[in-house]
Amino acid sequence: MHPEVEKIDALVAEMTAPGAPFALNEVEIAGVHYRNFADLPANLGEYFRVMHNHADKEFAVYRGQRYTFAETWAHSAALATALRHRLGVAKGDRVAILSRNNPEWMMTFIATLATGVVAVPLNAWWTTEELDYGLRDCGARVVVADRQRIERLAPLVDSLDLILVAIEDCGDLDVPAVRFSQLLEDFAGCDMPQVAVACDDYATIMYTSGSTGHPKGALSSHRGILSALYSWLLMGVVNKQLAAAEPEAEVFQACGLLTIPLFHCTGSHSAFLLSLIAGRKLVIMHKWDVEEALRIIEEERVTWFNGVPTMSAELQEAARYSDRDLSSLKEIFSGGAARPPDQVGKLAGTFHKSSPGSGYGLTETNALGAVNSGALYIANPTSTGRVVPAVTDFCIMAPDGSALPAGERGEVCMQSPANVLGYWNKPEATAEAFRDGWFHTGDIGYMDEDGFLYIVDRLKEIIIRGGENISCLEVEAAIYSHPAVAEAAVFGLPDERLGESVGAAILLHEGQALSEAGLREFLQEHLAGFKIPAHIWFRDEQLPRIASGKIFKRQLKADYAEQVTGKVVGA
Repeated sequence: MHPEVEKIDALVAEMTAPGAPFALNEVEIAGVHYRNFADLPANLGEYFRVMHNHADKEFAVYRGQRYTFAETWAHSAALATALRHRLGVAKGDRVAILSRNNPEWMMTFIATLATGVVAVPLNAWWTTEELDYGLRDCGARVVVADRQRIERLAPLVDSLDLILVAIEDCGDLDVPAVRFSQLLEDFAGCDMPQVAVACDDYATIMYTSGSTGHPKGALSSHRGILSALYSWLLMGVVNKQLAAAEPEAEVFQACGLLTIPLFHCTGSHSAFLLSLIAGRKLVIMHKWDVEEALRIIEEERVTWFNGVPTMSAELQEAARYSDRDLSSLKEIFSGGAARPPDQVGKLAGTFHKSSPGSGYGLTETNALGAVNSGALYIANPTSTGRVVPAVTDFCIMAPDGSALPAGERGEVCMQSPANVLGYWNKPEATAEAFRDGWFHTGDIGYMDEDGFLYIVDRLKEIIIRGGENISCLEVEAAIYSHPAVAEAAVFGLPDERLGESVGAAILLHEGQALSEAGLREFLQEHLAGFKIPAHIWFRDEQLPRIASGKIFKRQLKADYAEQVTGKVVGA
C-alpha cells in the first residue's frame, strides 16, 4: 500500500474513533443500516448557524455586490419570513430557484432549507418546454428567478398558477412578479422563522438527466446533504494534518472562485454549502472567461478553484503566459467529467504552489463519492480517487449483484447516508437504481488493491458535455417530434474541449427534406442549447441494426467519431 494511503487511513481512524470530532454511530434509513456521523447537526437550519462564526468576513462577491456572512444570513432570514408570511409557503412546500449564479440564489437556498421548505434548483439553461415539465413534476408554485428566466416562464404563469419572485428589475415585462429586493426591505430585521425539521425530512429536489428521457428529480433529505458535507470536512481536516507538521500561517482568507452552476450539487454543496463552515469567501463569475478568472484570482486572492476540466485546462494554458500574481491559489479541482490524465501533470508544472484534485460523485449521491488530490493524483492521474471517508462504501458489482474483486470490471455502486431517498414521483426508476441501500450508478469501473477507483465506461445512454449530463433518449424524442424524421440515433462524440459533444444520425421519411440549420432551429423550442446536436448526419438508408432489431449505436458512434477526430475508434 502507498505510504500516503496508510497515513490517510490512520488519520481517518483516529478522527472517527469514539469521542473524536467525527465519531461514528449507526442510523437506520428505510430498513438499511448505515454508518453515520454521531454529531451531525439536526438539520441544515442548525448547520447554517455556523455562519455566525464568520459574521464579519466577506462571503459572497458578485460584480458590484459584496456581502458578509452576517449580511447573507440576515437577508436569508428576511426572505424566509417573507416566503412564510407573505407568500404562504409552508414546511414541505416546494420552492423553485431558477437563475444564473448570484448571491440571491444562495440566500434563497438558505431561506428555504432553514425552514423545512424543499428547495428545487432548476437548470438555468432549460427552455420553456423543459421548465413546464420540471415545474409540473415538482409542484412548485413559487419560483425565485432572474429576468432572463422570467421571460421563459411568462407563458407558464397562468397555466401553472405561478408566483414569481424577481431577482432583477422586471417592471417592464408583461408578467406579474414580486421584487426580491422589496421582500428583503419589507422584512428586514426579522429572525429566521423557527420550524421543527427532522434530519430525514425532505430538503432538495435536484434534476438529473439520465437514460430515461425526461430528467428525474433526485429527492434528498437533510441528512443526505449533511453527510456529504461532513465527509468532505473530515477529508479536509485529514489533508491539513498531512500537509505539514507545522502548517503555514494563513495569509489569506479562504476564497473560492465559483464557476460552476449552483443548480448542480458540486456547485451548491461542495462549493457553496461547504464554504459556510469553512469561512470561505466565494467570488461568483458572471460567465466563464479565462482572462477574467486570472484577474479575479489575483485581485481577490483566490485560494480554491473548481470547474469542469475544460476550465482548468484553459486556466493552466493562460497562466503560462500571464504575469498576474496567482500565488494564492492552493487547490485546483475539477468535476462533472473526466479530466484528461496529461492535464494533471501540466497543472502541477504550471501552478507550483497548487494541488490538483478531482472528484467523482453524482446528483443521486449529493456529489459525494471519490476524491483524488495532491501527490496521489499526480501518481494516479487516470483514477478518480479513493472513497471519501468515513460513511460511504464502493462496491463493484457483477450483473447478478455479487461483489467483484479488485481489478475486475463491473457496475460502480455506492452505499451511503448521503445518497438521495429516490426519484420524485418515479417509484419504478427509484426501485431500479436504489437496491438494498446501494445506488447503482450506471458507470462501469474497477478498483485496485489500494482502493483507487477507475471509471472506464457507462451503462446508461448519457452524454457528458462540459459537465452537463444529456440524455440521448430525450434528444432523440425531440428529433422524432419533427414530422420529417423517420429514424434518429443520438450518441456522444469525442470533443477535445468539452469531453463529449452530441452527434445525431437521421433518416428522413421518403420525399421529405430537412437541413441541419432547419433541425437545429426546430430543436431550440424543445431543448436547452447545450443538448442540441453539434454534429448531424442525414442518411439515405435505414440506420444499422443489431440482431435484436435495435439501432446499432456503438457502430454509428465509432464511424462518426473517426470522421470527427480522424482516429479509428473500436466499435
